[in-house]
Amino acid sequence: MTDPPATSSDRRPGGRTARVRAQVLDAVRAELAEGGHEELTMESVAARAGVHRATVYRRWRDVGGLLVDVIEAAGEMAWQPPDTGSLRGDLTALNQEIQESLVARPSFALALMAASFHSAQAARAQTKLWADRYAQCEILVERAAERGELPVQRTDARSLLIAATAPLYHQLVLLRAHPDPRLPERAAEAAVLAAAAGAFSI
Repeated sequence: MTDPPATSSDRRPGGRTARVRAQVLDAVRAELAEGGHEELTMESVAARAGVHRATVYRRWRDVGGLLVDVIEAAGEMAWQPPDTGSLRGDLTALNQEIQESLVARPSFALALMAASFHSAQAARAQTKLWADRYAQCEILVERAAERGELPVQRTDARSLLIAATAPLYHQLVLLRAHPDPRLPERAAEAAVLAAAAGAFSI
C-alpha cells in the first residue's frame, strides 16, 4: 500500500510552490477534459505543465493524488450561490450554471465525474465537494423562508436543492439529451411549487 498523497494544505505556500501547483492543476484539468481519465497520466501532466515528472511524482504520488487536489482546488474557489431575490430565480440561476458546465465541450465537470468512478481517492474528495456545495446553497432556502416563500414548517434544504437540480443531471448526463434552454427554469419552478406545497417539510 502506498502512502497517502500529501493534502492540499501541505502544498499551499506561496511563491514557486504555488506556481507549480497552479501549473500542474491546470494541466490536469486540460488533460482530463480532452482525453478523460483513461488518458490522464503523470507523464502527460508533467509535460503539459512544463514541470519535471519527478516533482509531480514526489508531490502528488499518483493520478489519484492529482485528482484529489484538483477537486479540493475547486472547493477553494470563491464561488457564491445566486441571489436574485426569489427562490425560483435563485434555483433557475443555479441550474443555468450547472447546465453550462455540463454542455461545455470539452466538459471538465463530466470528465471529473467519470474519473471519480475510477479512483476511490477522487470519489471521496468529490463526495465531500458535493456535500460542501449543497451546504453552501442552503442559504437559498433560508432566504426564501425569511421572505415567506416557503411553508411555516421547516423545509429540508438539501432535499429541495436535489429536487431542483437533479433534472439537469438526468437529462444531460444519464440520457445524454440535447440541452433544453427551458429546463433550468422549469426544474426550478417544479421544485418551488413542490416546496410551497410542503413536499420538503420536516
